[in-house]
Amino acid sequence: MQHQARIHRCQLVSRLLADRGDMLVVSGLGSPTYDCAAAGDHPLNFYVWGAMGSAVTVGLGLALAQPKRRVLVVTGDGEVLMGLGALATVAVKKPNNLAIVVIDNEHYGETGMQRTHTAAGVDLAGIARVAGFRTTATISDPAECDAAAMMLRSAASPVMVVFKVSAASDPLVLPSWGGPLLKNRFLQALLDTHAAA
Repeated sequence: MQHQARIHRCQLVSRLLADRGDMLVVSGLGSPTYDCAAAGDHPLNFYVWGAMGSAVTVGLGLALAQPKRRVLVVTGDGEVLMGLGALATVAVKKPNNLAIVVIDNEHYGETGMQRTHTAAGVDLAGIARVAGFRTTATISDPAECDAAAMMLRSAASPVMVVFKVSAASDPLVLPSWGGPLLKNRFLQALLDTHAAA
């Protein structure tokens, strides 16, 4: 069943990343990466290009390796559906610094806007909750976004918030596609923030 999504995707991501401090951000393939770049390219953004289904596992590895840093994964419904097993692994590992944002437009935006299973009622927050996530929510009201942003920054982790967003297309802001460049930039920024601490 199609939800009447009212949240504007790009504006939502800008709100979530405002005043991010030294939070580490992993963004999934397609719109999540475009929206993170549109909110302001940042050396502590790790854009996962060409690896659909792996943003959550990359974020999990980073959260386990950097337990004193908050890690935010920004991904889409299609990507989470492709890697559902990752939610079970996150729930078993229980990192206390990992938050996952699912930008759910109920479509596969990168392959032609085919409807995903969430359009038929699959509840990603419910799957995460049953798997063992400490905190989950599904948000479709823009008025609830600020409270959800606070939850993503401070709630007991692992936490996952699914935002039901409009399927409208926004102009694309493309960060670099260069894998070695992005990896080296992220690593250097991570080392620099450790040295400054």
